[in-house]
Amino acid sequence: MDFSLGREEELFRESLRDFLSKRLSPIWESIDEEGKIPTELIRDFGSQGLFGIPIPEEYGGQGATFTMAAIAVEEIAYHDPSMATAVLTLLNNAWPYVLYLHANEEVKGEVLPKVAAGRGFFGIASTEPQGGSDVAAFKTSALREGDKYKVYGEKIYVSGIREAMEQLELGGWLLIARTGSMEERHKGLSALALIGNSNGVHIEGLKYSSLNTIGRHGISTGILTLEGAEVPRSHLVGGEGKGFYVAMEGFNVARPLVAAANIGAARWALEQAVQWSRNRVLFEKPIAAFQGVSFPLAEVSVEIEAASLLIYKAAWLADRIYVKKEPGLKPIDLAYYAAAAKMKAVETAFKAFEVAMKTLGGLSYIKETKLYRGLLGMMSYMVGAEGAHNIMKYIVARELIGKEYVK
Repeated sequence: MDFSLGREEELFRESLRDFLSKRLSPIWESIDEEGKIPTELIRDFGSQGLFGIPIPEEYGGQGATFTMAAIAVEEIAYHDPSMATAVLTLLNNAWPYVLYLHANEEVKGEVLPKVAAGRGFFGIASTEPQGGSDVAAFKTSALREGDKYKVYGEKIYVSGIREAMEQLELGGWLLIARTGSMEERHKGLSALALIGNSNGVHIEGLKYSSLNTIGRHGISTGILTLEGAEVPRSHLVGGEGKGFYVAMEGFNVARPLVAAANIGAARWALEQAVQWSRNRVLFEKPIAAFQGVSFPLAEVSVEIEAASLLIYKAAWLADRIYVKKEPGLKPIDLAYYAAAAKMKAVETAFKAFEVAMKTLGGLSYIKETKLYRGLLGMMSYMVGAEGAHNIMKYIVARELIGKEYVK
């Protein structure tokens, strides 16, 4: 049992910290304030090899591991605790990997190299206005007509709307749509690689709009409205009727990276609080001398350490399943640890920001302190992104107790 990173991973983290401290740290607050990640920064991330990390080199990726992807996302969130650039990065690692696993060569060749180079975006479009947790109840329909599908419906809380449709050369999403009847529930769902924008040409029958979110303003969130948008049948991912399983596998791959983002932001928040506790003097001594201040900081530090171990265990397991392809392991084996990592990391990040703001007191309630930007960014994962918090508990309970007991 070895809890240390390998030499290659350490060098990757060191070089990444150097890059991010120069390129991202000075501008993350303006990204959140202005509500846009600069296109040139996205391309720089691609040039640094931060997208498509686990995707093989023949498709433009790095041919590396999920552990390295988790390192990248954690460090990006530390240098941009608003979470915007971390969200962009984790999406451009997880969902393109699903294409690598299940799409045909045509789709892989079209999408993966551009995403890896920072010239494309590929995310997930699953949630509908009536909800996101009950995937089997989705109503968006994909009607097969010859060699294409015509898609009708609406997807909401979709990340990367502006980036996909306006900023980059290529943009799309893994769209979950119903190709079977409602009575078939999850067995009637299919996954389609919806390419909304290709070199500035937008797919007909697709409308989009942005939502005014309370946090992580740099990355856009919005609504996709599909009014007969045509998707080639060759863009079917994983086979007809397999969309539910493809989506669940994608979420299991994404959640350790989501967890890493939350812990990166939590590390930053804790450091702000520790520094303040050393420098702020009351009653002729630093407030760190008071146990009411130092003990909560100690508790958060331990929680971050515990969450980090769980995150990297999940990433390590993903590497064993997908990279090393160890016999006896299946993608579903990742479900428990992926959900547990996200559950623990989100709870820990929320606690870290709460304690940090209490440590700074009234100072934390003004914009200049910046803590609120991180709090509002990580809250997106507390309330539902990549799976609601209670759904993570449900998955852990189901895997722990048994599917026959936890319905």
